[in-house]
Amino acid sequence: MYTIKTNKSGTRSMEISEEHLLTIEKYQLLSSLVGSNGIVDEGVLDKLKFTIRSLIVSQDGSKELLDLCIDVIYHNNMKALGLSALIELYKEWKERQTEEESNRPSDEC
Repeated sequence: MYTIKTNKSGTRSMEISEEHLLTIEKYQLLSSLVGSNGIVDEGVLDKLKFTIRSLIVSQDGSKELLDLCIDVIYHNNMKALGLSALIELYKEWKERQTEEESNRPSDEC
């Protein structure tokens, strides 16, 4: 379980599970989400919400997407700053996954 801060003062936070990160990875929800300026604002959060909503409809209510929506995306504390923190957490998590995969011994016959 990971914790991200969702406001500048750090008084609000949100719990992000490994399953949430795996769902983000599976559906590539954060790829091409942020524009070339790199700014994460409420418009970017709305774009993510619309993307997930359309995926849920096309996936007949995928449980993992619904869980991600309820627990993270539509959480009361999720604002632009929270999304920015989620993006950073995902990048760090993805890097650790890549490092772990490269450090595993390969099974060569």
